Amino acid sequence: VQLQASGGGLVQAGGSLRLSCGASGDTFSTLDMAWFRQAPGKEREFVAAINYSGDNTAYADSVKGRLTISRDNGKNTVYLQMNSLKPEDTAVYYCAADYNYRKIMYFSTIVDYWGQGTQVTVSS
Repeated sequence: VQLQASGGGLVQAGGSLRLSCGASGDTFSTLDMAWFRQAPGKEREFVAAINYSGDNTAYADSVKGRLTISRDNGKNTVYLQMNSLKPEDTAVYYCAADYNYRKIMYFSTIVDYWGQGTQVTVSS
C-alpha cells in the first residue's frame, strides 16, 4: 500500500484547509486510517483516526470540534477537514494506514504504512 498526502499549505489563523490522502491497491476499504502530525522540535503526535468502514472516529483533544476525518472508499481516499486553524496546528501532517485499529490508535511506531507528509503552516 502506498499513501500520497496532499493539500497542505499556508493559511492564516482561523482559516481552513482540507488534506487528502490517496491509497494504492484494492484493499483500502479494509484499512483503518489516521492522521498524525509533527511540529519542529516535537515528537510525532496522533491527530485523528477512522476505522475501515467510516463509522468509528477518534480525535486528539487538541483538535476536537475543529478537525474532521472522513473517508471515501470508492475513491481510496481519506480526508482531514481543518477549520478554525491555529498557529499551534503548524506541522507536517502524515497519513497512516493499518489493518489493526488498535495499532493506529495506540502503537503508531509499528503502523504498517505511512505517507510522505504534507506541510501545514498557520500564520498568526
